[in-house]
Amino acid sequence: MTTPAVRPSPLAFGDLQGCHTSFRELLAKAAPSPDTPLWFAGDLINRGPESLATLRELIGLGERAVAVLGNHDLHLLSVSAGIRKAKKGDTIDAILNAPDTADLLHWVRHRPIAHHDFGMLMVHAGVLPQWDIDLTLELAHDLEKALRRDTWKETLAGLYGNEPNRWSNDLKGIDRLRITCNALTRMRFCNRDGAMDFSTSGGLASAPTGYMPWFDVPGRKTSGNTVVFGHWAALGLTLRDNLIGLDSGCVWGEQLSAVRLEADPARRMLTQVDCQSCRAAGA
Repeated sequence: MTTPAVRPSPLAFGDLQGCHTSFRELLAKAAPSPDTPLWFAGDLINRGPESLATLRELIGLGERAVAVLGNHDLHLLSVSAGIRKAKKGDTIDAILNAPDTADLLHWVRHRPIAHHDFGMLMVHAGVLPQWDIDLTLELAHDLEKALRRDTWKETLAGLYGNEPNRWSNDLKGIDRLRITCNALTRMRFCNRDGAMDFSTSGGLASAPTGYMPWFDVPGRKTSGNTVVFGHWAALGLTLRDNLIGLDSGCVWGEQLSAVRLEADPARRMLTQVDCQSCRAAGA
């Protein structure tokens, strides 16, 4: 009997945000084997100087690349659909003006919102404390299906807004999709009841009264699993046994980080590169 091959543990990257040169440097430094899965915690593009090159690189990786959608990736789709206007500092024009822009946007639109494998959950921003793994994946899957339908533009337009900010099993339709999107792609702080706050993007000291990082809420149902996320540059690299926060501020001239997602926290390996060139060009 042939023994099944052991799959290499994934190598997870923080927010690339179009910092293609930094990504290439980090990939070379980490030197994963060709069969190592590469995970990306969202915000693949925008604000950095090479959004189009970054997107093409990830597409070229084929099924080896597992990338969840972040708020900047959804912003690209919204601008392309005429739902939102481009913002100062956006670096998505090259994607929107590319001769194959339809194919590029189709790839983005078909990325997952949450990914669970190797006993770990990856999302861009966070997970509401009332959600366990199964519910998180169910809600993410519903949002993914909605964004892949022919009516995706109508769905995307309805995702903007901060309400409802508190989970209820009774939520239906676009309200259910909106709170799913806000939690998985935008959340930083919430209170003990899981009510989200979107007034600040600062570090831990900026938490509004009564609010805390989503991952520190007592009784969080995913606390028994390792959650991998990005999104929060002001928080910085965060490594706990059950939590891996990978946004170390590359697009702000800090560092780009990758962590080998070993099941044993003691065996997880961190690799980083400096990103001054990314800040000088695009931040």
